[in-house]
Amino acid sequence: MDDWRTRSGLPLLPVYGPGDVPGGAHGLAQRIGAPGTPPFVRGIGTDGYREHAWIMGQYGGFGTAEETNARLREMIAAGQTGFSIALDLPTQMGLDSDDPLAGGEVGKVGVALDSLADMEVLLDGVDLTHVRQIRTTANAIGHVWLALVVAACEKAGVDPAGIKVLIQNDVLKEYFARGTFILPPAAGLSIVADVIEHCARHLPQWTPLTLSGYHIREAGADAVQEVAFSIANGIAYCQAAVDRGMSIDDFAPSLFTFLSANIDFLEEVAKFRAARLTWARVMRERFDARDESSQALRIFAFTAGSLLTAQQPLNNVARVAIEALAAVLGGVQTLHVSGYDEALGVPSREAALVALRTQQVIAEETGLRGTADPLGGSWAVEALTAQLAERMWETLADVDKHGGALACIESGWFADRIADGAFDQQRAVESGRRRVVGVNCHRDADADAAEVVFRPDPAGERRQVERLTRVRADRSPRAVASALGDLRDAAAAATNVVVPTIDAVRAYATIGEITATLKAVHGAYRPAA
Repeated sequence: MDDWRTRSGLPLLPVYGPGDVPGGAHGLAQRIGAPGTPPFVRGIGTDGYREHAWIMGQYGGFGTAEETNARLREMIAAGQTGFSIALDLPTQMGLDSDDPLAGGEVGKVGVALDSLADMEVLLDGVDLTHVRQIRTTANAIGHVWLALVVAACEKAGVDPAGIKVLIQNDVLKEYFARGTFILPPAAGLSIVADVIEHCARHLPQWTPLTLSGYHIREAGADAVQEVAFSIANGIAYCQAAVDRGMSIDDFAPSLFTFLSANIDFLEEVAKFRAARLTWARVMRERFDARDESSQALRIFAFTAGSLLTAQQPLNNVARVAIEALAAVLGGVQTLHVSGYDEALGVPSREAALVALRTQQVIAEETGLRGTADPLGGSWAVEALTAQLAERMWETLADVDKHGGALACIESGWFADRIADGAFDQQRAVESGRRRVVGVNCHRDADADAAEVVFRPDPAGERRQVERLTRVRADRSPRAVASALGDLRDAAAAATNVVVPTIDAVRAYATIGEITATLKAVHGAYRPAA
């Protein structure tokens, strides 16, 4: 390897010293501050993980609500401190399980949720008050997920304001990085602002938005674009909320970002630090945030699924351990470690447990919780942090030059940038310029072909549709029609749709019916290309 560069193209020097860091040795401490103080380069807490380890929030869900409930209870019993519900594609797209477009996809990559009846089963026996964080992939249906959790809590006699829920709810990245969009971008943005407003006023412990750079990275972006594009989306969301008369300090302290923990170790540690620096600067300079906690970016990291290989899948245990270590040394608040067999399908029970144990080994056996930002002051890490932060700021300026996040979505500018990156990455692997163990180097010709480890039960889709049919038969048609009418009126009047969505869920309206009501007002989005 003659050209030593990070995956984002930053040149790696053979050795670093104080002259490679802006301000040198004397100015470094003043520039990066101390842990727990602005600009939060060194982390948002003063003592790192001494008092509490990061939240070990493993992501999972498959098949039916009953199956996912059993897996959640098992992992919580094994020491998991947070959980994230994977939703199947029909649910994410606002389709009921009996919709013709849902055929063959029900319960395939996540759990199928059609109504409050499914949510009641999903959370049965789970003590929400003792879980440090509950998350989901709901984006275009973020408001519906909020409503489902609120209504399920009410049914269980739990105060929804007393639990900690993190909603992904980042619909803008769906239009150029992931694809589970429903309404036109402006309408989607408005509903995200509805959720931010509702949570700030009624559910202050909830995180109403998680800026999802992870999906941008998985689609082909580099580390700079991953952070800059997600923060650009965050600027759009924050501005939409501020335009409603909210103060930035009313809601910014509750926001999270969701970033990839990639394999390029030094760059990844620096990326998390540079992301905090960039967010703090945006909050100060663009929104005049007065509350220091508005400037403190909370990070949920997820080891890079796109780097897992179907060939020699046990190698993935090493990959995710390195990625998890980079996230911890980068000071994240929540971490998911991928199962070693995820390139083959939904993780097996064994792989899910090994992933959780990987986090627990780092927390319990390495000693890394003893000091905050242990790589702070490393000339290499500090130089990379400064370079990444500079490039992130330049990229944000480029987004502004092209009209901001919404304009970059509608023009295809975001999509073009990450498509170019995906193409370059694939060429690098195919040419051997980027070496991947077990794929283009150190291959084992005698290795057995990998087998898919999880196949959804074909009967699960039938049972899900049967439950949906029973729900429709048992509920009050009048109550459903009234609630959906109120939702339609709120959407047409451009008022907050969260409360009427909660009322519709309480009446056992389905996700498909709620989505169809909003589509009747706003229309459905179809990309120009």
